[in-house]
Amino acid sequence: MGDKEKVLKVMHEAGKALKAGEIAELGGLEKTVVDKVMKELKKDEEIISPKRCYWEPK
Repeated sequence: MGDKEKVLKVMHEAGKALKAGEIAELGGLEKTVVDKVMKELKKDEEIISPKRCYWEPK
């Protein structure tokens, strides 16, 4: 499973909007990796931000 899939899995399992740091902690990933993946997911419009600094899958 790639980093992108791990990030999306953590977001789906949480059932709520999360900060990048929370995603990194729950997924066992480095925050820099999560930030990079989230940038790609935002570009591809796979995640949305319901409020500042929090993200959830579309």
